[in-house]
Amino acid sequence: MKVLVTGGVRSGKSRHAEELLAAEPAVRYVAPGPVRDDADWQARIAAHRARRPVHWSTLETGDLAAALATDDAVLVDCLGTWLARLVDDAGLWDSSMPELAAHVDERADRALGALSAAGGTVVLVSNEIGMGVVPEHRSGRVFRDLLGSVNQRFGAACDEVHLVVAGRVLVL
Repeated sequence: MKVLVTGGVRSGKSRHAEELLAAEPAVRYVAPGPVRDDADWQARIAAHRARRPVHWSTLETGDLAAALATDDAVLVDCLGTWLARLVDDAGLWDSSMPELAAHVDERADRALGALSAAGGTVVLVSNEIGMGVVPEHRSGRVFRDLLGSVNQRFGAACDEVHLVVAGRVLVL
């Protein structure tokens, strides 16, 4: 079973994703986001870690394809932070949209291949960011557009997509 869980910030999507895997004997929790050294980010990470069962392993990596190469259940939290890391690590924020899209598509292709081959249950979390105002800055517009495409591709590859709003789940 492959599930994409999407929703807004603080909607309850991570908690829902964790609940979907609560009965699994082994879970690989993949944290693909950028490494940041600020107190707010560290507090957010600590809160997520505190909720996880002790028998879950954690893998902090931007290599999503390698992270999905397991027969254990996998929780990826989240595709938005993975995308930010991809663009950060490549230093592409000021690049043209075609160059950015090609870079993201190549890595998404590899990750989607690994998702298809994954032997266990996979739950992917992502932000639903396309329902608000158009961001003022180019980087925000680029991120929104790229994540919208990433969400569509991963959603199409999953058996189910769950939308979480205000802690409530709608299976699409």
